[in-house]
Amino acid sequence: MIQDEELKRMRWASRRGMLELDLVLEPFVSQRYSQLGERDRQRYQQLMECEDQELFAWFLRRERPQNEDHAAIVSQILDHAHRRDRD
Repeated sequence: MIQDEELKRMRWASRRGMLELDLVLEPFVSQRYSQLGERDRQRYQQLMECEDQELFAWFLRRERPQNEDHAAIVSQILDHAHRRDRD
C-alpha cells in the first residue's frame, strides 16, 4: 500500500505547464497510480523528471522514449487514456 504523501507528491508532480499533459497525467495518477507495483511507481516518478516537450512528443506518439523504463510507463499511461476515452 502506498502512502498518502507519495500520492500527493505524484499528483503535484503531474501538474505540468501544458494543459494537454495535465489531461493525460492527472487522471492516470488519480485512478491508477495507487494500483501500480513498486517498479512502475518508480518509473512514473522518473518520468516526472522529464521535460514537458519530451512528454508531449511521447504522448502524441511523435517520438518513442529511448529509455525502456520511460517507454513502459508511457505505454501504460496511453493505454489508460485510450480506455478512458472509450468509456
